[in-house]
Amino acid sequence: QVQLVESGGGLVQAGGSLRLSCAASGRSFSTYPMGWFRQAPGKEREFVAAISWRGGNTYYTDSVKGRFTISRDNAKNTVYLQMHSLKPEDTAVYYCAASINRNLIDYDLARQYAYWGRGTQVTVSS
Repeated sequence: QVQLVESGGGLVQAGGSLRLSCAASGRSFSTYPMGWFRQAPGKEREFVAAISWRGGNTYYTDSVKGRFTISRDNAKNTVYLQMHSLKPEDTAVYYCAASINRNLIDYDLARQYAYWGRGTQVTVSS
């Protein structure tokens, strides 16, 4: 079992920055591809970013490319999402997710992730 706990959300003005963290329990964290998803009110959960288990490959949805950076520290069992130039449309609950498939290909599909955190709220004011 893996438990994921997100932190770092909050209220920020447009153009500001936040760094989300996701702390994972369990001994196998370093073998899990990790992803960040978000869900805005009235909308479906959507893919934001993902990182391979070794950290060598990263993936982003088009709307956050150049503004968000995903990274991981396997020694700390933590994955991060650095967010810059935040926009009101980035407002959502952000979820961390872990996949048990080391050879994950479809990083943007929520069903490929076995473990999920409870989320952290990010609110960007205009």
